[in-house]
Amino acid sequence: MTKITSKFILFIFLILGVLSYSQVKKKFINIPTALNGIIPNDRVDFWVLVHNEYGKDTEVRTSGTKKDYIPQSSGFDLFPDDDSFYYIVYSSAGKINYVVDFEGLKDFIGKIDNADEASIAATIDGYLIDEEFKDVAANYYEDASAYYLDLGKITSKECPYQKKHFTLTVNKKSGTITDVKDNGTYIELYNKKCANNPRLLKIEKKEEPKDESKKSNKSTKRR
Repeated sequence: MTKITSKFILFIFLILGVLSYSQVKKKFINIPTALNGIIPNDRVDFWVLVHNEYGKDTEVRTSGTKKDYIPQSSGFDLFPDDDSFYYIVYSSAGKINYVVDFEGLKDFIGKIDNADEASIAATIDGYLIDEEFKDVAANYYEDASAYYLDLGKITSKECPYQKKHFTLTVNKKSGTITDVKDNGTYIELYNKKCANNPRLLKIEKKEEPKDESKKSNKSTKRR
């Protein structure tokens, strides 16, 4: 009986240890690193991830025996404000194929195999791995059923420029986002052109012209 109890307690502690370990948050380094984590959906002979910046190609990752390919003049852009793009070249059954848009990227990824692929799918949907604010918008943890991604999103490019952070629950089996938790704003930037800039409103309030009619009334009464 004592042995059974001891084994049961040990089992409970083991389960608790696994659960606590699984909920330790891991940080995403950046989008290129996440793209490195792609596991192609179909069997491929080789594939290469290429980053084009200012017209210059850099091979970020090569898997398999490299084959000749034609450099591409366009691709998928995961950084809308960046003058660069990515494309993927892969060989399947001896045929060279190119991934140059989000639809092709989704097909190439296929089933979500890991947190990197889950983050890329979310980025395609408008979220972002915010490298400058990794604690709030570039980390994740997982359990047996889902990935829990803490990612950012630009919610306004107008006045003020604003970013919010969200926790996305991505089902491991289906690869779909089953829950989105809004964690609030973590960046709110005003500039001089913002009519609703709180600082400018305070300055304008201080500089309000005094009512001259009240002044003249007071001076008349004194006479």
